[in-house]
Amino acid sequence: MSLDPENTLVLKLDTGQVTIALKPELAPAHVDRVKELVRDGFYDGLSFHRVIDGFMAQTGCPHGTGTGGSGHNLKAEFSDAPFHRGTVGAARAQHPDSADSQFFICLDDADWLKGQYTVWGEVIEGMQAVDALTKAPPGDPSGRVPDPDNIVSAHILADTQQ
Repeated sequence: MSLDPENTLVLKLDTGQVTIALKPELAPAHVDRVKELVRDGFYDGLSFHRVIDGFMAQTGCPHGTGTGGSGHNLKAEFSDAPFHRGTVGAARAQHPDSADSQFFICLDDADWLKGQYTVWGEVIEGMQAVDALTKAPPGDPSGRVPDPDNIVSAHILADTQQ
């Protein structure tokens, strides 16, 4: 697989490195916004505040609670793309056009999300680092992690190549 450096996101986590192929063909506005936030250093140091074993790991809240964002909501870019293990989607509130900076990585297949959340990426390397994230206590429906792992740094691959 040949990588497009301009559409490759690299996350250095407490648990290892994750490489994500961005999907501008599915969600051009979301991909543009993610790249802008990454280049501004927005994601550096943020926690995976919500991690539900067998479902997903969520990050992108500057407060670490799931209640915040960058302050810029995006119009939904729903598609027929499946939500399977490694899919990266935009987290949102109840309103379809409420996605902002928060996103989630599917730990397992979650096809019931198809057409209701925006797919903007796919983990292509390092899924073991996502699997190793600290999970919420079993039986906790909120999925909140008491002592979460963090994104140490995030960058677009093109920005580190000469």
